[in-house]
This record gives sequence, structure tokens and C-alpha cells, in this order.
Amino acid sequence: MTHKSDIVYGYVQGAGLLADIASPQGHGPHPVVLSVHGGRWIRGTRHDNAAIDVEQWAGFGFFAMTIEYRLVTCSPAPACYQDMRCAIRWIHAHTTEYRLDTSRFFLIGQSAGGHMVSLAAALGEGKFEKTGGWEDHPDDFTAAVSVSGAYDLTTLSWGSGWIPPNEAWDRAREYASPLTHVSAGTKPLLLVHSDDDGSVPIRQALKMVERLQAVNAPYEFLHYSDRGHIGMTPETIKAARTFMAKYQ
Repeated sequence: MTHKSDIVYGYVQGAGLLADIASPQGHGPHPVVLSVHGGRWIRGTRHDNAAIDVEQWAGFGFFAMTIEYRLVTCSPAPACYQDMRCAIRWIHAHTTEYRLDTSRFFLIGQSAGGHMVSLAAALGEGKFEKTGGWEDHPDDFTAAVSVSGAYDLTTLSWGSGWIPPNEAWDRAREYASPLTHVSAGTKPLLLVHSDDDGSVPIRQALKMVERLQAVNAPYEFLHYSDRGHIGMTPETIKAARTFMAKYQ
């Protein structure tokens, strides 16, 4: 196994965007998992329990990457989303070096990270400018896992943190809500949520499921009653791996 810390996956205004990566032994090509931590876009790191352990996932046979992104306390939205998409492009740009199979490329995010990976599944690039580098590489992926994710920023208490400059907040939050963009072309999604989530109400997930069902988009919903604001628990990891195996 190869493990590297503090990889710079992009540059924005002279500052480096950091990640950790781990790659399994063998010649590959390896499937890919990219982890996006939570924290309401205002806090959190690539090493907390809202992110995966890249060495663990390399042990599962994946090339694994966990990223930092610009937080809205210093760089307003959509900087965090743009950084995640830069990381996707970085992976495509390093396919040969790390022997990657990007036809098996999965995103996994928790809470605010779940919001961003599900937005990527439903919207893609949208109107957001590419930043950070690797602009000539694709930003495509196969499927996404959203753990305790947010899907409607207009009705979420901490959705008020999504304040792009020079935009009306209501239209900006509606545009950044994954359920706004759900279509039959939405990438496969696994939603993991609990009824007693105190940070993202269960109604968020139920509304997303209703929208996905209405257009016959591919999804799975792991619905708990008593898990609270779920993180990257062993149970979550097992469910994510089972879901991903269906697209490998």
C-alpha cells in the first residue's frame, strides 16, 4: 500500500488545496473513492469522523482520497463545491500514474459533504466556474453516497451559510439544492439518514427520495430510526461498499 499526506490537488489564489491519498498494492486498474467531509461548510477536516480512512479503503482495493476544501468562513460558496470538483479532475489527470479505473469512480460525503456529492450527482458542473486547475480533464464519476446529507438548502437552518457573492440568497440556495436538479439522468445515489438526525431533518432525505422516485432515477435509501447524525461508522462503510459493488 502507498500512503501520501498533504498532496496538493489544486491551487486557488496561490494557496494549495490539500488531500491525503492511499493506493492499494497490485497493478490495478483500481476503483476510486473520493471522500468529502462534513461540518456545515464552516468546519471539519479530512481526518475527522465525517471522512473516510484512506488506508482502510486502500485495504478494500480502492484508490482513496480525502480532501480539504475552502470553508465558507473564509471563501464564500460555491468555493467548497468548486474545490471538490477540482479534486475529481485531479484524479482523472492522475489515472495513469496511480493505475486507476475511472469507470468505477465513487464519491462519498457526510452532512455538508453529502450535500456536495449529491449536488454533483444531480447537477454536475452547472453554472459554477472551474477553479483550482486541471480544467482540461473530465469531472465525471460513477455514483455517490450521501450520509446525513442536505438536499434542500432553502428549508435548512444552516443553509444560511451558502451565500455566494452578488447573488440573491434565496435563488442561490435553491440552485445549490440537489433536489432542484434531480432528473432521470441523475447519477446513482445511496442516501443514508436517520429519523432523529438533529442537524439535517429527516424530511430533507424523504423529499429527495420523493423527487428521485418521481423521475425514476437510480437510488437506494438506507433509513434508520435511531442513529442520529450518522458519520462514517462501520455500518455506513459496509453499506457504501455494498452499494458501490453494484457498479463495479
